[in-house]
Amino acid sequence: MPPTPVYIICSPGLQVGKTLIARLLSEFLLLKNGSVLSFDINLREPSLVDYLPKITETADVTDTWGKMQLMDRLILDDGIAKVIDLGFHAFDEFFKMCIEIEFVREAVRNQVAPIILFVGSADRVSSRSYEVLRHQIRAPALITVHNQFVLRGELPEAMDRGPVLRIFALPQFLKTYIDRLTFSFTGYLRHEKDSTTELHQWIWRNYTLFRDIELSLMRSARLGARR
Repeated sequence: MPPTPVYIICSPGLQVGKTLIARLLSEFLLLKNGSVLSFDINLREPSLVDYLPKITETADVTDTWGKMQLMDRLILDDGIAKVIDLGFHAFDEFFKMCIEIEFVREAVRNQVAPIILFVGSADRVSSRSYEVLRHQIRAPALITVHNQFVLRGELPEAMDRGPVLRIFALPQFLKTYIDRLTFSFTGYLRHEKDSTTELHQWIWRNYTLFRDIELSLMRSARLGARR
C-alpha cells in the first residue's frame, strides 16, 4: 500500500492563495478517494473551514496541547489523505515544531508521506523561508506552487529549480465566482455540461496536476519497497 499523504500548503506571506489551493486539493482528494481530512490553521476569514466545514477541522499550534493533538493525527497511517492550510502566522512555529520532533523522520517511519506545497512569492521573506525549507525537506517532497493569481511574473530563480505546480490565473469575474463560500469545484464539474468552458478546463487541469503528484508518490513508494 502507498503511504498516507499529508499535504502542507504554506507560505510566510499574506494573501498568496493558500486557501484556494487547499480547497482545490481537498475537493480533488474527496472526489478521488471518497474521504479526506483537512486542517485549518488560520486567523483570517473566510478560511478553509468556512468553505469545506464537513471535512475540515481547526487546529492550533500556539500551545503544546494543540501541537500534540495535530501531530498525533498527522503521523497516523490510516489511509486518509490530510490537507493542512497553514496560516502565515503559524508558519515559523509549525516548522520549528517539525524540526524539534523530527516530524519528517517520524512520518516516514509510520508510512506517512509529508508533501510541502510552498506558495511562492517574490518578496525576501518568502525567499529566505524557502531556502530554510529546502535544506530541511528534499525534492520531490518540497513543491513550489506558482499561483499566477498573485505572482504574475516569473518565480524567483531558486524556487523554479525544483518541482513546480503552476496554477494559472482566471479572469477576475471567474475568480470572484469561485471565491463564493457556496462554490464547489467538483460540483461545477458535475453540473456544467459544457466541458469547453474556461472554468471547467481550469479545474480539470488542476485536478490532473494533483493526480500527477499522487502518481509520483506511488512510484517513489514502489521504488523504496524494492530497495
